Parts: sequence; C-alpha cells; structure tokens
Amino acid sequence: MSFDRTALTQAIAAHGRVARVVVADVKGSAPREVGAAMLVWHGPNGLAQSGTIGGGTLEFEAMTSAFDAPRLQRIPLGPNLGQCCGGSVTLLTEVFETTDDIPDDVYARGPNVIPLAVQKALKSVRREGFVQPRLIDDWMVEPVSPPVRPIWLWGAGHVGRAIAQVIAPLPQFSVMWIDTDADRFPQTLPPQTEQLIAKNPAELVRHAPKDAEHLVLTYSHALDLELCHQILSRPFAFAGLIGSETKWTRFQSRLKALGHSAAQIDRICCPIGQTELGKHPQAIAIGVTARLISGETRAETLITQLGGA
Repeated sequence: MSFDRTALTQAIAAHGRVARVVVADVKGSAPREVGAAMLVWHGPNGLAQSGTIGGGTLEFEAMTSAFDAPRLQRIPLGPNLGQCCGGSVTLLTEVFETTDDIPDDVYARGPNVIPLAVQKALKSVRREGFVQPRLIDDWMVEPVSPPVRPIWLWGAGHVGRAIAQVIAPLPQFSVMWIDTDADRFPQTLPPQTEQLIAKNPAELVRHAPKDAEHLVLTYSHALDLELCHQILSRPFAFAGLIGSETKWTRFQSRLKALGHSAAQIDRICCPIGQTELGKHPQAIAIGVTARLISGETRAETLITQLGGA
C-alpha cells in the first residue's frame, strides 16, 4: 500500500477539500491492513467516498467524522463498534486542499520535531528504496505511489473488454480506451477508464503521452497495421499487438515497407499474452495484465503469446 497522490490530487480538483483516512496501525484482527485508505468529500447529496478501510461500522463512523475527527484515533473494534474482529486499529485522518507539499518518494508527517527513529527510517528508505507504511511515535511514514502509467487500449471487442475489466481495479494504471463506435463499449465504463470514439482511431495516436503503453487489438488488421505505423512514428513506452505468428510476419514486412527499421519494429511485442493460460479473453487479459504489473513491458521484453486474431 502507498500514498496515492494522483487520486488525491484528482479528488481535490473535482471536489475541493478532501479528507483522507488511512489505517495507521493494527493490533490483532482487523478488516484491513496498515496503509489501506479512503478519501472523503462533501458531494451534492452529502458525504461521498472512494477507497475503503473496511469493517462496515468502522468505515461509516470514520467517513461521517472525517472532517472533524482527531488526527489519530485508536479504536478497539469489539467494545467500541460491536465488530467481531476482536482487534484494534489506529486511524490517521487528514484534510487536504493541495498536494503540493507531498514529496515524490516517502511522505512522513507527525506532531512536533521528527523523532530519531523516523529519521533513521527515512535514511534507510532512501538508501534501500523500499518502505512499508507504518506508524512510528505518532509519525506516519508512507511510500508515495509512482505516477499512474497510461495504458492506451485500442479496441473494445471481447479481448479489449476483458483487459479493461482486469486492469481497472489496479491503481497504478489509467486506461484510455479507443474504438470507432460508442456501441462497441459496455454501457458502464470500468473505474479509471476514459472512452474515446473516432472514425479513424489511428489519428488519435499523436495525442498519446510519450510514456503511453499501447495494446492494439481492434477488429481490423488494416487498422491494427495503421496503429502500429503511427505508434512507431513517435515516442512510446511499450506497444503490444494481438495476433498470430503469421500475422506478425506480414506486419513486419509491411511496417518495413512503410519506412520503419528492424530495430523500431522489434519494439512491438507480438503475439502478446501467455500461451499456458489459454485463448479465452479473460485468460488473455490476466496474462497481459500480469506482465504489465511485473514491469516487463517497461523493459520492452516479450509478452509471450496472445492467440487468435
């Protein structure tokens, strides 16, 4: 778990002042782990939230008091809330109007002068590059989430829908989902997903950020080829193409004819997926998403096989 500065920034932009409630410490059995957090804001119909700290009554009480609760609350779950977990939690509640003061790596805050134990923890983190969220002498120390990775998902067919659903709950990704017609999309988009509709989707490639990770899996081989051509014509972090070995052999020849070098063309991973998981859309989605999570796409390594098209 980590401090999601992107989500907090977006919530402040949309709703103004936002309270963040995080599980700072746990003793015994509890609904969620240290670092689990939720955001609370005043909406048109009263208080609203995103995220969860679990526990039903615990979460409800924390939400309703988010803007006037003590900074730290140590709560026995059984005696105070009638929950059967039997443990206790410490909640840290903070109200934000900006995220400008939150650092890029580790966010440590607390009362008075920073304790020696926290100073040592920060030095260790910056030396070793890793920290678990924890409460030290009433100071909360949390790693800050890295910037959200933009996934540009080209195609809203069976595989595209499956990938969108599997990626959606993962906070490190945002999805820009593109196809030619609104009817090709589900009625309700998954979380952290935006929809773009274009008669010629390839014209939108120039709007993708330089660190975009592209997954090309449209209904048309001709459109797939044009997308690959446009993606190779500008900076990108990763590109994966749905297809068979035969399709990829043909695409390599056609992309070369369009002026791309062998080294450029090799940056496209095709086929994509994991053969051992099978060719069911959900199995393909799990394989692709697992590779995205592992970071292998960032190193531009092969995402083994996505059968079909």
